[in-house]
Amino acid sequence: MVATGGFLYEHLADELGQAIDRGALRAGDRLPSVRRLAQERSVSVATVLEAYLRLENAGLIEVRPKSGHFVRRRGMLTAEPRSPRACATPSRVTVSDAYTKILQAMRDPELLPFGCATIDPTYLPIAALNRIVTQVTREMTTVGARYEGAPGLLTLRRQIARRSVDAGVALSEADLCTTIGATEGLSLALRAVAKPGDVIAVESPAYFGVLQAIEGLGMRALEIPASPRTGFDVSALEEIVRTQPVRAVVVTPTVSNPTGSIMPDDEKERLVKVTRKLDLPVIEDDVYGELVFDGSRPRPLRAFAGPSDDSHVLLVSSVSKTLAPGYRVGWIAGGRWHDQIVRIKYSQSLACPTLPGMAVAEFLASGGYDRHLRRLRAAVAGNVERYREAIATQFPDGTRVSAPRGGFVLWVELPPGVDALALHEQALRRRIVVAPGPLFSARQRFANFIRISAGSPWSDRVADGIRTLARLIARE
Repeated sequence: MVATGGFLYEHLADELGQAIDRGALRAGDRLPSVRRLAQERSVSVATVLEAYLRLENAGLIEVRPKSGHFVRRRGMLTAEPRSPRACATPSRVTVSDAYTKILQAMRDPELLPFGCATIDPTYLPIAALNRIVTQVTREMTTVGARYEGAPGLLTLRRQIARRSVDAGVALSEADLCTTIGATEGLSLALRAVAKPGDVIAVESPAYFGVLQAIEGLGMRALEIPASPRTGFDVSALEEIVRTQPVRAVVVTPTVSNPTGSIMPDDEKERLVKVTRKLDLPVIEDDVYGELVFDGSRPRPLRAFAGPSDDSHVLLVSSVSKTLAPGYRVGWIAGGRWHDQIVRIKYSQSLACPTLPGMAVAEFLASGGYDRHLRRLRAAVAGNVERYREAIATQFPDGTRVSAPRGGFVLWVELPPGVDALALHEQALRRRIVVAPGPLFSARQRFANFIRISAGSPWSDRVADGIRTLARLIARE
């Protein structure tokens, strides 16, 4: 608690400090803006700034660039999940039936979607996008009358290329091919660089959508350990390629799913150098790159690679995690495989839907996307803090939970002996969906892990769901 003093800023800081101590303001909550609080309390902006500085020095709040002041997490010493051991050999992939149930849960509003890595609709500017669609159809009466064949809508590719500069990647519209979400982008990339039976190195744990794509193409997965803090283990890859015929690498360097890890720049650069020397294509999934909590934009691997037309890094992304999942707008910068990807796109799906692409292009051009991202980052950062706090304080002893710096999912290691697949079934009977750990491994590892999405606002229903899971885990 902040000590009471005689100055206005001290009284204000003490009042806010007590609210934090009582739990009226919780970890991740955003404080009023400096100007707004000054108006509400009839004090000067300087007084509020001094109060906030006092709270920051006391470790009670933190400043997030371009986002504001937030209550800081306190007293949560829960360890992060442990990194897995390396696998010596590749394996065929069999995606669990739980994957299908999770997809079905995304469409059922009666289920609590802890297992679905989706953003609550209230956080998304769907109404604004739909207005753009209406305007486009009114002004362009023939829109949709022809295929927008690969490489895709030019105005959209131009906007994506423009934004890539902010991430340190020099792309032009000619380097890009639009896709039906990042899922198609991953599939196109894999088909371009590998063939059935080839070995694909993946981070472990890996996003189960990547594993499903590998399975569908008849390839094999080789799991490379990934730290919940620093991500993909480049040293482990260097060791394994000495004995295994790895054909390509799939990795999410920035805000990996499910761990939320971010690879340090020196490790990204090292991975690019190692794979270039080995002539290994790298497929980079960057769908969460815009959702780092502090507002920074870590450079993708592609920023450390060669010229756009000769890069061995294939960059895949979409707006499904940030803007409009249902619009299915994604893209791929295929580097030296660009022309091949365009040909495969023609044979696989021919074209992307025109209207959603036009709406997203207009939204990006208007500047609305950056404003939206600032609000979204603040919202999901607060959610992650609150969900993590609830898990850390309510789940049984021995639980470990990730501390991601971005995104909106938590990777939870449950006490030894807990069966995540059994927990998934028990929770489903109580109208709760969780993503069991074996989904994130080609070898069905992570038997006592689950992934929990914090994409929905905190509510009584969410709180009840966390408590129910805690009780179920304690019985295991």
